[in-house]
Amino acid sequence: MRCVKSVILCVILCLSLVLSGCSAGQAAPSATPSTAAEIDPTQAQSTELFAMDTVMTLTAYGPNADPALQAAAEEIRRLDKLLSISSEAGEILPLNQSGQGELSDETAALLQRALEVSRETGGLFDCTIGPVMDAWGFPTQNYQVPEGGLLQSLLARVDYRQVALSGHTVTLPKGVEIDLGGIAKGYTSDQIMDVFAQSGITSGIVSLGGNVQTLGRKPDGSLWRVGLQDPRNPDQTFAVVEVEDQAVITSGGYQRYFQEDGVTYHHIIDPRTGYPADSGIISATIVSADGTLADALSTALFIMGPEEAETFWQAHQDRFDAILMTDSGQILVTAGLAQRCQITTDDAVRVIQ
Repeated sequence: MRCVKSVILCVILCLSLVLSGCSAGQAAPSATPSTAAEIDPTQAQSTELFAMDTVMTLTAYGPNADPALQAAAEEIRRLDKLLSISSEAGEILPLNQSGQGELSDETAALLQRALEVSRETGGLFDCTIGPVMDAWGFPTQNYQVPEGGLLQSLLARVDYRQVALSGHTVTLPKGVEIDLGGIAKGYTSDQIMDVFAQSGITSGIVSLGGNVQTLGRKPDGSLWRVGLQDPRNPDQTFAVVEVEDQAVITSGGYQRYFQEDGVTYHHIIDPRTGYPADSGIISATIVSADGTLADALSTALFIMGPEEAETFWQAHQDRFDAILMTDSGQILVTAGLAQRCQITTDDAVRVIQ
């Protein structure tokens, strides 16, 4: 699956402590204990798989952890096939090829969500950006700087308002394509939380290529601590947030990029220009109980820039919080998150009210 954006790695702080629940120096627990009765509910069961073009790590606690992880892995594989833009067994590729099609309840609902967020963000999140991404070579890693004339012609095909969705029927103008990759991992992590809950899991955490989502608290009752990668020094974190029952999803231009003639081009494309966004924001993290929303908004706020992002949060603060880093090194934290956020650098911090 190709993503409209690549979510920057949200580092789990002190990985051995957060994911395994072990104190320093303890061995990680077995992922396949002999009997459920032998399982210590404070020990983690984990599994790792590759799907949606990324490595995913799933962790759950309790006697039902192992079957819950198996069910979650099956759900990931199902969604990967369903939402892929390249799988003939899915629903998106046939739709893009024919320009019209009937979607399942699930895919139609997810497309509807994508269109709603596109409207709310004025098209800064746009599920039709695929042709421009292709022109830059980000999906295939065959990078190139497209000619201006080509970009202008492709931008005519990038407009969520051209997507006609009526019930389950979708109609696309010639050349317009749907790509739900920009929210697919967020939606998938939401679904995994449902799988966990239905399996009796009350404590778990997943990292889907950097999209982090949590269920409940850690087994000891403490909040999950998620570190945010510093875009200026990817080996370090610049903040740690404490969460429960929330997703933490970050967008930044510092992991997927290429250089040509001394210029760096990153993968987060501004649908208004067809070029990598240059908004003054170099990292945008969204914290929300809605992983699908967080996935889309991390892209949109990155493109918005500080002032517009602040205004947008003020109008939608009941739905998400955010941590933004500007290109001048200032860190902006929304008021709803300020008490659960620890800044680990010497950068100036402003709380958005």
